[in-house]
Amino acid sequence: QVQLVESGGGLAQAGGSLRLSCAASGSIPNINVMGWYRQVPGKQRELVAAVTVSGFTNYADSVKGRFTVSRDNAKTAVHLQMNSLKFEDTGVYYCALKVGSNLGPSKYDYWGQGTQVTVSS
Repeated sequence: QVQLVESGGGLAQAGGSLRLSCAASGSIPNINVMGWYRQVPGKQRELVAAVTVSGFTNYADSVKGRFTVSRDNAKTAVHLQMNSLKFEDTGVYYCALKVGSNLGPSKYDYWGQGTQVTVSS
């Protein structure tokens, strides 16, 4: 089992920045992808960004150029630097981890509890 704990959500003004972090613990597979999903009421959960152990990344079109996903050297944490925030970035952000190296929105195996991000316009 893998446990994921997010931190760093909160309130920001449009144009501002926030940084999310997610710490993984437990039996972390050597080859894995860590990603960030966003959930907005009434909409499907969407993949915002993902990163492999090797550092390959994938971003939703809506966040390209504004968000940066990264992993720490120990590969047990993932971060999401969110700049130039927009009102539509508001939502609950979930950290997720899956076995393998597929950066697409295929099924993730483990999920965090989510952290709220609210952007005021």
